[in-house]
Amino acid sequence: MKRYYFRTLWCVVMIALSACGEHAGDSNTDWVEKSIHMAATQYKELMSDLPEGQFPKTYENSELKTSSSDWWCSGFYPGTLLYLYQATGDAVLYREALKKLRVLEKEQFNTTTHDLGFMMFCSFGNALKVSGDKRFEDIIYTSSKSLATRFNPSVGTIRSWDPAPWNDKWAYPVIIDNMMNLEMLLWAGKSYEDSALIKVAITHADTTLINHFRQDYSSYHVVSYDTITGEVEMKNTDQGYADESSWARGQAWGLYGFTVMYQYTKDPKYLEHATGIANFILNHPNLPEDKIPYWDFNAPDIPNAKRDASAAAVIASALLKLKDYVDQEYSEQLFTEAEKILRTLSSREYFSEDGTNGGFILKHCVGNMPDNTEVDVPLSYADYYYVEALLRYQSDRSEEEFKNE
Repeated sequence: MKRYYFRTLWCVVMIALSACGEHAGDSNTDWVEKSIHMAATQYKELMSDLPEGQFPKTYENSELKTSSSDWWCSGFYPGTLLYLYQATGDAVLYREALKKLRVLEKEQFNTTTHDLGFMMFCSFGNALKVSGDKRFEDIIYTSSKSLATRFNPSVGTIRSWDPAPWNDKWAYPVIIDNMMNLEMLLWAGKSYEDSALIKVAITHADTTLINHFRQDYSSYHVVSYDTITGEVEMKNTDQGYADESSWARGQAWGLYGFTVMYQYTKDPKYLEHATGIANFILNHPNLPEDKIPYWDFNAPDIPNAKRDASAAAVIASALLKLKDYVDQEYSEQLFTEAEKILRTLSSREYFSEDGTNGGFILKHCVGNMPDNTEVDVPLSYADYYYVEALLRYQSDRSEEEFKNE
């Protein structure tokens, strides 16, 4: 009965959308509200099929793929639920999020992963914002101290992968994704007056800025260091097309990460770097007109290469944050580009229809093309950053309307 109700509701909404035109084609902001409510409906569908104690990863070959709490994506599901609860006020979403947070809580002591920011700040950080419950603060702080144990002062970075089975190639690998885990350290350092955590985040960002980027602001995926001298030993890729190519989600991680670094520190070098990455992405000749990037900007089979909606979602959310720190003309440009991305992602080409995709929101994401895993499927982190971007866009439009009243 529950699924029938939600599918009926979806059909009503889709009829309404057909009456007013293509989902992403509305001239006003109704498409945002509709997208949020349809996303909530999808996640209730996902919720109904999720095994106890498990977290959704993707949906492949008509099968829901899940993980335990120690997987790097575990925080995105409760984080998305909390965003959707914030937008809709639906207590069902909030209760499900709290249920998953109880399973995830033990990971605050996990020192074997560099991804605690994804896992714990996207989840407990959102829970703190939504509820104001102070007990979440200590969990975030403990998680931050666990993450900081992976910092090597000689190298100046937080280590990514540990040795085999995760890594048998690099002595001390650092991936561009790590930039996304620094916000938790900055928040905890500021909130608990722990300067050591702030220093770790800044040192990691500074080292990454110097060693991970080319002159055009494109990024390497993996940089490996000598643990004794701290010197770079290799610059490679793991998920991109080639060592010297520009893996799309890697560019998105860098854009978002350096924007956050400026948000917390107000150091102009981070703003300069974030705008450089934004310009690289938005002005790239291989960026399609609909603004959804190919999985790698240098994929050899462009224009037939797979698109990556997850990269697009991260880029849109980052642009809507970056726009707050630049001059008005550039801010309006970034807003317009983010809107184009969100409208495309909210169209039928990328937004899942009811009863499809296992309850995930977005279609056409690429996890790891070289390993042929999670290719052209939904991904939990794509949904997270898409909903985050929608809420940022909605907030920006509301503020603009208030100013114009």
